[in-house]
Amino acid sequence: MQFDRLWRNARLATLAPHRPGVGLVERGAIGIAQGRIVFAGAEADLPSGALAREVFDLEGRLLTPGLIDCHTHLVFGGDRSREFEMRLAGADYQSIAKAGGGILSTVRATRAASEDELVASALERLRCLLAEGVTTVEIKSGYGLDLDTELRMLRAARTLGRQHPVDVATTLLAAHTIPPDRDRAEYIELIERELIPQAAREGLAEAVDGFCEGIAFTPAEIRRVFEAARSAGLPVKLHADQLSDSGGAALAAGFGALSADHLEWTGAEAVAALARAGTIAVLLPGAFYSLRERRLPPVEALRRSGVRIAVATDCNPGTSPLLSVLMALNLAAVQFGLTIEECLAGVTREAAHALGRQRDIGTLEPGKRADFAIWNVERPAELVYWIGRNPLYKRVWRGD
Repeated sequence: MQFDRLWRNARLATLAPHRPGVGLVERGAIGIAQGRIVFAGAEADLPSGALAREVFDLEGRLLTPGLIDCHTHLVFGGDRSREFEMRLAGADYQSIAKAGGGILSTVRATRAASEDELVASALERLRCLLAEGVTTVEIKSGYGLDLDTELRMLRAARTLGRQHPVDVATTLLAAHTIPPDRDRAEYIELIERELIPQAAREGLAEAVDGFCEGIAFTPAEIRRVFEAARSAGLPVKLHADQLSDSGGAALAAGFGALSADHLEWTGAEAVAALARAGTIAVLLPGAFYSLRERRLPPVEALRRSGVRIAVATDCNPGTSPLLSVLMALNLAAVQFGLTIEECLAGVTREAAHALGRQRDIGTLEPGKRADFAIWNVERPAELVYWIGRNPLYKRVWRGD
């Protein structure tokens, strides 16, 4: 067997589903060829006579799949630090939104920004994620709320992926909130008839998202958006049941959504529906923390029903200004009670499912892309345990 590169003397957390726990392999090795993994296992099981152009001794370091941040809003204009002050003074999410803040304040700043400006500001945030071993990131639109700006946001996200060593999954989130310059019916029609078809034609979006909530869109409105996405051949995902039991999770399951995200108010019947549909539950502890929420997502019910659980930063300017996947893991463990295995799977194997990319990324198995992270830690738990420490030794993307 011929490898382009071989990393040996490593502790592999493969996250492979056929292995228990995090799929730990002591004294492991990983060999790649043409940007793909061709061997991942015990060094003693390397084929006899295996050769590699380059060999790296990792001296016992931990090697995991590249981390995947499967829910972000990295592209936007301005910031909302003023609203942070308002929340500290006692204002809640709904009152800030009604006062003209919230999403609409970011809409104004984003509409005023050029594509180059959006790329430049998002790059600063993206670099924070890459520095923590992220190799794939999802980026949503949703701060334009008109045809030109929504597409400009998606183009900016695509540019980030072309110009930097990271895979970017783009999601059209035009159904984020009602824009100030259109009425509800008119805007839903714009999403159905123009935004989704145009984003699909230009290949700018890989999925369509929405915000189903009392301060955003009703289940009936989201249904129309999802039907338009289906007609355009795009999968869907949903911000569901974050602030109330709006029926969002059940709606997402009914459309076979890739993921339903937040889920703090999701009930037992909707959890069962997610399980039947194979929809991934994406938990967003940064928003829970920033909004000082009290209603926990139904983690135990998700476990019992066999729903896959992913974890993401939800990086956005208003409700989760979180630029650390490692911090998201600690928050998910401390706030939501996720185990170490659930946390690490949540930003690798399960996050890949949430993006529909599980065939290519998320585990260390032959055939997968050679995206992985090497860490200066002895135990996988250290990636969740530390607060403020970044133990990344090296990030490898497509074998480089």
